Amino acid sequence: MADAETVRLCTQVVHSHFGPLTTNIATALLHRGRLSFPQLLRYTRLKPRTVRAAILVLVQHNLLWHAQTEEEGGVLEFNTTECLKRMRFGRYVWLVENMFGNAAAEIVQLVLDHGKLRPLDIISQLSIYDPKNTSVYSQALYKLVSESYLKPSTLLSHQSPRDKRIKYEAEERAKLTGFPTARELREAKEVAEARLKREEEEAERVGLKPKPKDQLNHRSSKKKVAEEVVDDDVYFRVNLDKFDVHIRNKLIETAVEERFNRYAVVVMRATLKATESKQKSLSDARSDPCSTNAIVMHIPDDEDLSAGLASNSKKPSNASLVRQYLGLMASADNPTPAGRAASFLSHSDNKVYVEFDIISRRLRRRVLESVARERHGEDAVRIIRLLLDVGKMDEKQVAKVAMMANKDVRPLLSAMSSDCLISTQEIAKSTDHNPTRTFYLWHVDLDRAYSTLLSSLYKTLFNISARRQAEQEEPEIRAVLAKCERTDVAQDEKLLTRRERELLSEWKRRREKLSVLEMRVEEAVFILRDFAPGRNSDE
Repeated sequence: MADAETVRLCTQVVHSHFGPLTTNIATALLHRGRLSFPQLLRYTRLKPRTVRAAILVLVQHNLLWHAQTEEEGGVLEFNTTECLKRMRFGRYVWLVENMFGNAAAEIVQLVLDHGKLRPLDIISQLSIYDPKNTSVYSQALYKLVSESYLKPSTLLSHQSPRDKRIKYEAEERAKLTGFPTARELREAKEVAEARLKREEEEAERVGLKPKPKDQLNHRSSKKKVAEEVVDDDVYFRVNLDKFDVHIRNKLIETAVEERFNRYAVVVMRATLKATESKQKSLSDARSDPCSTNAIVMHIPDDEDLSAGLASNSKKPSNASLVRQYLGLMASADNPTPAGRAASFLSHSDNKVYVEFDIISRRLRRRVLESVARERHGEDAVRIIRLLLDVGKMDEKQVAKVAMMANKDVRPLLSAMSSDCLISTQEIAKSTDHNPTRTFYLWHVDLDRAYSTLLSSLYKTLFNISARRQAEQEEPEIRAVLAKCERTDVAQDEKLLTRRERELLSEWKRRREKLSVLEMRVEEAVFILRDFAPGRNSDE
């Protein structure tokens, strides 16, 4: 089950998208975990027909998982990750519009609105008012499917990945004899994870099919080209992980620009572009290898990379400049653990890798430090960095190494501990665990700190949405918005009074500020929750 802040935010998202009846089903599943259909009827006190309709809506929009248990039979489980990603739908549409144009954006928006659709339904819905654009939408649909922005909705995608993973791990452990070692258990878990991933990839290969022979273009009898078309019988859904890859790459580019300059961003963007087709999810710890020549091919011709470096040579080639930038981002001049922790890339044997795991750790730590700075000042950041670098320390050691007075360290450590930014480790001198005979060592439990910060960010997102809704429900604002819906007022705002125009302008200004704040908080949520290789999507 999810924590309290996640439940509140998910409930609010479902209520704003689907209404109060569907919210009752989601709330019961979020508070009580997995439930069967009779249990849902008992906890929600709704009619069976209403519950079935709400379940169909949630399944259609990929918010429910189905599982089969021996004790209770068929049970339903709420997909919190999919629900929280609905807050990024506007950004997904904006991304696809910038990459593929308006036709692709309309397709993605339609599929997001309906959950999953067949190609014929998509084309017929978008071509109602302009049948001449059917070919444009068909080409855009093929582009989205072939590049994995739309993926097939299969039976496996409606089953909880956690159940499959537990089942496969149990099967692999059953093959072990005697007492399994830690290495054998880790290998069993990796085999189970690879098996689950292989099954998902095989199930999603049904989106494209060979083009019928009567539609093939026989341009050359000597060369046969295998042409494919979108399968009209398959239901497609939006592949949210593929869009999250672009958000992650943009965050990496921003971090590179803050560290170096915009010319280094050009090289990093080219490096990511060289392996973009193989980046399907955020679970990879590093990118696929690419060569320096492949990176040079993605550098725009009008970019003068030499402007970002101090070079003595007159006209260095693009390849040599790219290698210098790669060396900077790989911390080639600092081959120490600290240098590796500050790197963005790694390269060996003319192969370049983008280190997603290292970048993720650094960005998450930066979020932690920014929260500590905002709540407790620069001294808190100094203590966090000290504990992360050195490890567990008692109060006197912290004060001595951080060069702070004891009277200042004690209340600061207590305040940071209450916010779960740091934790304590008790080491008793005796078996009775008497506090007077116990050492208390301070350290940073990153998992606990990140989990607490994530819960706090969920609370902030809930408050932002509640504030936006409360302001829109004010009587004066509601009256002005209702008046603005009139066709004559929509064409000429001068029909509004001066007071009404001032109210509308002030409401739009506050709404814009809330939207900007929501985007910043959502970016921090993405870094803490999604931009972490190795984290399961169902967690």
